[in-house]
Amino acid sequence: MNTAVESMQFDLCEAVAPHIRSIAPYVPGKPITELARELGLDASAIIKLASNENPLGPSPRGLAAAQASLKEIALYPDGAGYALKSKLSEKLGVGLESIVLGNGSNDVLDMVARAFLGPDTSAVYARHAFAVYPIATLTVGAKGIEAPARNHGHDLAAMRSSIREDTRVVWIANPNNPTGTFLTWTEIESFLQDMPRHVLVVLDEAYGEYLAQEDRFDTVSWLSRYPNLLVVRTFSKAYGLAGLRVGYGLARPEVIDLLNRVRHPFNVNLVALAAAEAALDDQTFLDQSYVVNASGMKQLVEGFEQLGLDHVPSKGNFLLVKVGDARRINAELLRHGVIVRPVANYSLPEFLRVSVGLKEQNARFLDALKASL
Repeated sequence: MNTAVESMQFDLCEAVAPHIRSIAPYVPGKPITELARELGLDASAIIKLASNENPLGPSPRGLAAAQASLKEIALYPDGAGYALKSKLSEKLGVGLESIVLGNGSNDVLDMVARAFLGPDTSAVYARHAFAVYPIATLTVGAKGIEAPARNHGHDLAAMRSSIREDTRVVWIANPNNPTGTFLTWTEIESFLQDMPRHVLVVLDEAYGEYLAQEDRFDTVSWLSRYPNLLVVRTFSKAYGLAGLRVGYGLARPEVIDLLNRVRHPFNVNLVALAAAEAALDDQTFLDQSYVVNASGMKQLVEGFEQLGLDHVPSKGNFLLVKVGDARRINAELLRHGVIVRPVANYSLPEFLRVSVGLKEQNARFLDALKASL
């Protein structure tokens, strides 16, 4: 390559806005195939407990619907997602105009940033909160304000104090990822009651289906009282459809209208729409997923206690375990064919996040962890 071309390419990248250049890219969990290539391992012998995926696989009803829809993939999907939104409307008791669909819930978060944020605005999120919140904020040139954490979770008082005149969005995950911490619904409603009306509160409930019955609450009932609330959910976790990427947001029609203005056409594919619609009726699978997760969570907690390791109590389908030199321990686990998630990028360099797996997967992880320690 000649010097002139090299100089032109350098200048092109250097000219990109500073707020884009400052973004730390999202790093997903390591794929099984990648680890197999790197270490020469048998892919079938590797277990992945890094991305909070459902160890039972996909909803059987969702899988059947996905397979049946394949014959239609030469056609564009319904851009409005009418069938899925109708099913959600019936199930949740909201109008179609109060639902927006996303290519995963991340897509809905990105819509929020593009619709409500921009230069000369700010958004507030907690330390140790989901990495997409600062990424979405910075992408549109807004200022990200990180409020200090409390016990590895959201400190709502600190978040309220962090709100400025130019703040337009507050991001809250409940349960939180990657820490699994949980706020009571009384705490959240009190926060909503004290929120300026020009600030949109995004309540991310990606792990809501894993909550115990006594911890659950119908947050959709708040929409009639709080016009600045957006509830975000996903089919990636408990429904087991992570690979199809489909999520949704619930809010007052005027909020959804703005999100639809920035939503990409056909953002949810045909197969995902069919699978999600069918999975909504798969209560048996959801119940089974909850039971397997609760049992696996208990197994992991008991294992950590036997190893003398501290962990952060979690309401999700994952746990943070404190291992000290997490970088070294993670490298050892990889050599054992076990993939978990380092969380140094969340300012938690001594911790690893492990997704709850099946009984035998959890046991293998604990054995590998003991050997690595």
